[in-house]
Amino acid sequence: MFNIDELKFDSHGLIPAIVVDYASKKVLTLAYMNRESLEITLEEGTTCFWSRSRQKLWRKGETSGNYQHVMSITADCDKDALVIKVKKDGPACHKGTDSCFTNSVYKKSGYQDFSIQGLEELLKSRKANPPAGSYTSYLFEKGIDKILKKVGEESTEVIIAAKADDKKETIYEVADLAYHVMVMMVEMGISVEDILKELSSRHVIDHKVKQEKMV
Repeated sequence: MFNIDELKFDSHGLIPAIVVDYASKKVLTLAYMNRESLEITLEEGTTCFWSRSRQKLWRKGETSGNYQHVMSITADCDKDALVIKVKKDGPACHKGTDSCFTNSVYKKSGYQDFSIQGLEELLKSRKANPPAGSYTSYLFEKGIDKILKKVGEESTEVIIAAKADDKKETIYEVADLAYHVMVMMVEMGISVEDILKELSSRHVIDHKVKQEKMV
């Protein structure tokens, strides 16, 4: 177990803490901790910071209900900064946004900020507020039978492309399948985090295949 006595707090007794969403890996906020707030965080399992503006301890979520449940804490190589991975109950920013980092300063041409969680949110919005002409909204309108039919069709396309050893086509078809599977998940109320939890619960992914006895 890491000894927090090894951490290097600054002249004000503080250490920066970068808070990251455990599932999406999105940076949520940059806050500061003193030794007491870090000890509270470790003891209670939810983030507690030192508010530099109010000069007092600040338990994230104590007024908003947007608690951050700590999954891991990692110190950098110099032991003077922390990365805290959390599962959050709500927006990280006091302005109600998912992350405090929303003001774009620079993006390289062609840059795309894509994530599976972002796609999940987009699909949910298409289901809740279907725009005219949206294929995704069309699938939700037709219901689970239509969605499952598309999942089946795309599964077949993946098999055909892979059997033909066509890497480019297989990538294309796997992406199609993944999209339709996620539509199915949203329709059924299954989240990306539900799948990640299931995968993480499987400590042994590979199992030895038992050979059936030949009769």
